[in-house]
Amino acid sequence: MASIDATDARILSVLQRRGRISNAELSEEVSLSASACHRRVQRLEDGGIIRDYVALLDPRKMGCPTVVFVEITLSGQADEVLDAFEREVARIPDVLECHLMAGSADYLLKVVAEDTEDFARIHRRKLARLPGVAQMHSSFALRVVRQTTALPV
Repeated sequence: MASIDATDARILSVLQRRGRISNAELSEEVSLSASACHRRVQRLEDGGIIRDYVALLDPRKMGCPTVVFVEITLSGQADEVLDAFEREVARIPDVLECHLMAGSADYLLKVVAEDTEDFARIHRRKLARLPGVAQMHSSFALRVVRQTTALPV
């Protein structure tokens, strides 16, 4: 982990929960002057600890409440097979996450869809056409038990 002190940790904790907080509110919440708070946030941004600020959208209201985790096993492990797969999977907007795995599957994908019928279309038209795919196993999420974007600080 990068070198951060307790004050940085408090700043990061607040920003992970409330990314649009004003500097004045943030400085008050972490008990710093506004200028000192601004300098610290700038240093955290410049150091790459804070990568970006985003708006988190409600999947249901955006029409894609169905979450499917897809385990993919490739036909081989050569660099060109992995590179081709990763290049093409990055082009599918329904794939929110793609992780290279250790274990039985080579990749784990988090896919969103309108419903099971929409996922069948994504599977048939996009996932099944990815290069090097030997096997796929899909698991539908029934309910979100815990979900956060906040890292422990």
